[in-house]
Amino acid sequence: MALKMLEREERTLLTGAEAAAHAMRQLRPAVVPVYPITPQTPIIETFAQFVADGLVDTEIINVESEHSAMSAAVGASCAGARVLTATSSQGLALMLEICYIASAMRCPIGMAVGSRALSGPINIHCDHSDSMMARDAGWIQIFCENAQEAYDLSVVGQRLAEDGRVLLPVMTIQDGFTITHSAEPVALLPDDAVAEFVGEYQALYPLLDTDHPTTQGPFALPDYYFEIKRQQVDAMANVGGVWSELQEEFAKLSGRYYRGVFEAYKLDDADYVYVILGATAGTAKVAIDRLRRQRKRVGLLKLWLFRPFPAREIAQALQGRKAVAILDRALSLGSWGPLYSEISAALNAISARPVLYNYIYGLGGRDIRPEQLMSIVNDLECEANADVQRFIGLRE
Repeated sequence: MALKMLEREERTLLTGAEAAAHAMRQLRPAVVPVYPITPQTPIIETFAQFVADGLVDTEIINVESEHSAMSAAVGASCAGARVLTATSSQGLALMLEICYIASAMRCPIGMAVGSRALSGPINIHCDHSDSMMARDAGWIQIFCENAQEAYDLSVVGQRLAEDGRVLLPVMTIQDGFTITHSAEPVALLPDDAVAEFVGEYQALYPLLDTDHPTTQGPFALPDYYFEIKRQQVDAMANVGGVWSELQEEFAKLSGRYYRGVFEAYKLDDADYVYVILGATAGTAKVAIDRLRRQRKRVGLLKLWLFRPFPAREIAQALQGRKAVAILDRALSLGSWGPLYSEISAALNAISARPVLYNYIYGLGGRDIRPEQLMSIVNDLECEANADVQRFIGLRE
């Protein structure tokens, strides 16, 4: 596929929700089942306006719950349609039963997630508890730092999901309110460029192909279930290689290159490293710049791909560092933070293992400031007790 890079880049002031909606419009889904939930609602509201204005030909299905939305998405995908949707928080929790089915049936559904705290108590603001709840559902999970990434990675993510070597559903995750409702300049690609990049979706075994009937969603007894799950493992293992191929192609088109599966910010010579998902990476970059002016060698590893988890790449990047602060915006009650647990497991096999510290922050949308992130380095330099889970910004 020969795609020419754009000669001139124009930017439009968009919220993350609007940026995701523009990506949806350009992906031209045949079916979008929807149910509103804050802070995801403006994604679908904006997209629905595009449909009403005749800018995209999509069947929007208004359902009675998020469980029904994902059920309709699976049915439409199995019938051969490109399917997109969006959700947040309790909506994702209600979908979760069917999310496992979507991945097992190899439905490349694209879903924008405005990540938000899970109840209770009721809270409509950002943390990553909803996304982390779904981390074992068999979905590709891509975390975005800002509105530009929400747009770009929605486009790349759908192509990734539909690749014949993958065929798995994908969540493109942006922090609720922090990104979904904050406006910033976003560079959009032309509609025809996105259409050419993504291509037409061709289902391998569509239910409506009556000349080649297939069985969808069968009952799997012990003699086949294990092998079916192993196929999902193999599909996940293919994601990293396909991601790299697509980013090379996307860079030629857009001039924006998501090199590897994570962004390394001032990481090359860093003794101390933050590992972060989502919008807080931007705050961390400010903190790191200030610390660098104090001659402290601090860097950032910001993950784009959380599922599949790029354990080998992370182990290589963190080997030999003095200490690593892993910041979780979610709790795993009774255990360490979910990101920390993954990093810790990834580093088990390396010889020069850094000291790992787990910090919980920002639950329920609580802000975190650069000064708070800068204070973490005091723990790392002083070799504080790493066996204690710490909380940033908590009124003790």
